[in-house]
Amino acid sequence: MKTIIWVCWPAFIAAGIAESVFFTLIDPQQLYLLGQPVTLPPLTTYSLGFLFFWLICACASLLTWLMLPNAARQALEHETGRGNTAR
Repeated sequence: MKTIIWVCWPAFIAAGIAESVFFTLIDPQQLYLLGQPVTLPPLTTYSLGFLFFWLICACASLLTWLMLPNAARQALEHETGRGNTAR
């Protein structure tokens, strides 16, 4: 469960930043998808854009997790496992 949080939470933050920058520069009503103008309401476009950015950032975060050396991954799991026990 902690691995999912380690992957999804940074991706969520990065997606929020990416969406803010993207939609600050580009009006959702001026977007084109496959040569056709996007006719969705702006709120729907913002929501779909955020989900798209979150998916991209989650893939990048997951690749980072998968490329960690086993020693580093085990050290992270050991360190967070200790935090759950009563001292």
